[in-house]
This record gives sequence, structure tokens and C-alpha cells, in this order.
Amino acid sequence: MCLACCEAIESGQAVINPCLCGAPETQAAMQRIEADISRRQLLGGAAAVMGLFAGFGLAPREVRAQSAGRPVVLTNLRFFDGVTLAMQSGRDIVIEGGRITGLPATGTGPSEAEVIDCGGRSVTPGLIDCHWHATLVGISQIAALTQDIGWVHLMAGREAGATLMRGFTTVRDTGGPVFGLKLAIDQGAVAGPRIFPSGAMLSQTSGHGDFRLLNALPRMPGNPADYTEKTGVAAIADGRDEVLRRTREQLMKGASQIKIMAGGGVASPYDPLDTAQYTLDEMRAAVEAAADWGTYVCAHVYTPTGIMRCVEAGVRSIEHGQLADTATIRAMAAAGVWWSIQPFLADEDANQYSDPRSQAKQQQVADGTVRAFQEGKAEGVNMAFGTDVLFNPRGAATQGRQLGKLTRFMPPLEALRMATGAAGELLAMSGERAPYQGQLGVIAEGAFADVLVWDGDPATDLAFIADPDTNLRLIMKDGRILKEQL
Repeated sequence: MCLACCEAIESGQAVINPCLCGAPETQAAMQRIEADISRRQLLGGAAAVMGLFAGFGLAPREVRAQSAGRPVVLTNLRFFDGVTLAMQSGRDIVIEGGRITGLPATGTGPSEAEVIDCGGRSVTPGLIDCHWHATLVGISQIAALTQDIGWVHLMAGREAGATLMRGFTTVRDTGGPVFGLKLAIDQGAVAGPRIFPSGAMLSQTSGHGDFRLLNALPRMPGNPADYTEKTGVAAIADGRDEVLRRTREQLMKGASQIKIMAGGGVASPYDPLDTAQYTLDEMRAAVEAAADWGTYVCAHVYTPTGIMRCVEAGVRSIEHGQLADTATIRAMAAAGVWWSIQPFLADEDANQYSDPRSQAKQQQVADGTVRAFQEGKAEGVNMAFGTDVLFNPRGAATQGRQLGKLTRFMPPLEALRMATGAAGELLAMSGERAPYQGQLGVIAEGAFADVLVWDGDPATDLAFIADPDTNLRLIMKDGRILKEQL
């Protein structure tokens, strides 16, 4: 403190402020420090981070960034815009500043540009998986419940890079401690997709998110939180007050939407599939808290009873729902509720379970999958694609093949729209809580420049998406080229 300041305080002309955090001088000093730290990180610290993560395959794999002040033009292509159910041609795609800035007639774009010849190939928006678990997909269930959380996050970082290389440039994470991974991706320290995080999954006691062992019961007020709660995988909340608290905690952490468990599940051992979970009042508590923050609630649920309760409570997105009956599907359509649905077919790509109870529940869900897709489409429900690959390291690589399976239920471009334009509409329901402000899942002026170039014709089939190593020729996320094999 300066001498004049000390004299003023001693004479009574000024008082001591024990906290100078808000003082203009302090704020200016902090801005200078932060600017210097950012510069040092850019010049030196970032290189150290890249080296640290390179051994785990986490370092960004950017081929090249857009030249400063110079747009990129993709030409000689046919494209699916994510909305119109037809391939379009005769246009170029102009990209500048991480956005698509124009779709001019071929050869009429800006003259001073970097031109990329796509060789007549198919171009699509970056793919979106609306039901993904970035921290839980690449490890086993026992590992998720017992291993050091640092290891869990490193495995998640590795899988995030693989997810991006499959062409999935955005995911909606529907449960898990993903906030740190999202931050690392957004800052460029780790390669991965954009993440719309839910944070911890909210579950009642005995619900689908309650993974405690039976010997942990009864839970008393003074007991410490379970491991899955401490690490942010799930949050057990009973009663309106507790649901409000846990919902608000996830919003405080940066959740773009809230995930609740509204019915029994396959992976959890103690909750039968037919059970309804959370009372109407508890659900409404989560919906109200989310609405106060301008966002919405999505719900894991399979059965008509659970789905109808969700619709009545104001839940905006049903996750799974393969056991819905006709009346329930029509109620979803009438309420404008989204259906985030997965091709659960109990086939070779399904999540693997050793518990006979889980195996039986998995088959029950598979039996309802075909009818759910067919009736949902026929009744005009808003449907978006997701995979829900969970505790399945080998299954993660099937992400694109899962999308291809939708052609069993609808034409290829309709299926592709579920993973692009329609998925983007679902993400947009996060409003101001969306971590990325702009259109996703479309090739349109002003949209994020997340663009893929493929060998294959999506108007005919989507089988080629199952083999991105061979067929995915260019990956662009936010205007940056991460892979080019044209």
C-alpha cells in the first residue's frame, strides 16, 4: 500500500477495505496477469500440454487451420444440408471465421480463397449423437464404479478424439462428469466433439442411477456420498427439495440440460424395467428449476406409464422409450416432445451384460424397438438419433454403424436428418444455456462450419458411415480441418 494511503487511513480520512477484489486497480492488474498467462500458455504452455497428452492419443489432430483473413471454398461436391431430403449440387460451400458464410453457385465465390476440390464426393454436416456418455462409454462398468477418477477422465479424453474421427462433431452428453473434458476440448488441449453436458444423472433412491451395493443401505443423514455421486456420475435425490437442489447444482456447473431417471433401466441391477420412478411433483421440481434457467429436462424412461408422467410434468425429451404404446406416442406428438431414440436391437453391437436380469431386460427393449421407430415416424413425433453406447469400449467404434441401422425403418436421408438437422433442433432447446451459440447439424449460411466429405452416397444408403477410416475423407470442425485425405 502507498505511503499516502497509509497516512489517509491513520488520519481517519479513509477506511481499510479488507477485500480489494472489486477495486478498479485490482481488476486492471488481474486483466494484465490473465493476458500474460494466456500469451505464455499459447506460446509455451500449450506445447507442454500437447506433449503430455500425446502419449494418450489426446492431442488435437488438426491438419491445418484456415488462413487468417482468407476464406475456404469447398467445391466440386454434392451436399445434404441436414434438412432437405435431397442431395444438392451446383453450389460451393464458403467458410470463414468458423462459420459457413455462403452457398454460391459453383465458381462464383470469393476470388481470394483457399479452394478445396472435393472430387465430386458427398458432403454432409457434422454428425450429432444426442445420447452419448463421454466419460462412461470407453470403460467397463466395474471400472467406472471403482477406478481412480483421473484414469477415467484420461480414457474419456482418448475416446473423445476417436469420436471426432468418426465424424461426430457434436454430442449431447446425457450423464456423467464431463465438464472438465468439455473445457479441455473447447480450449484446444484435447481433440473431441462439441459437448452439450447434462452433468450428474438425477435418480431417486433405488432408481436407474442408484448404483450402490445393497450393503450400503440404509443411507443415513450423516453418511458420506457414494463414489458415483462424489465423482459426478449420478446424484441421488428424493423429494422436491432435494431434486431442486441437485438440479440447481448441475446448472451451476454448466449443464445445458438436465437428465432425470424416470423409469427402470437395463444396466442397473435393482430396478425392474416396468417401474415408474420419480413422482409427478419431483419431476416438476426438476422441470421448474431447469425452466428458470431457460433450459429443459430429458428423461430416461421406457414404459407408457413413465413416459406419460414425464409428458404431464413438462419433460421435453424422452430418452429411449422403446416400450411406448400407441396412445403414449400420440401424446408425445401432441405435446411436441422430442424422442431421442436408439436402434436397440440386442444384436452384435449391443451393450454387453453378464447379469441374466439385464440380459432379459435388454431383450424386452429390443422387442419394442422396431414398432417404436415405425409408429413414432408415422405419428410425426420429433425424433433425433442417439446411441447410448455404455460401458462398452469396443462398442464405441460402432457409433456410425448404429446410425446406418436406421435405414431399416426409414429412407437414408431421413435417417441422416435425425443425426444432423433434427438433432440440431433438439440441441437448440437449451437456449441461452447452450454452450455454443449458433446452428448445428446443417449446411446453411451462418451455421457452424462442421463439415464432412465422404466416399458414398447418403441418398442410397448409409453403410459407408460405418467405416470412417476408409470413407471419411475430410473432417472439419469449427472451420478447422482435422483430417484430409482427398
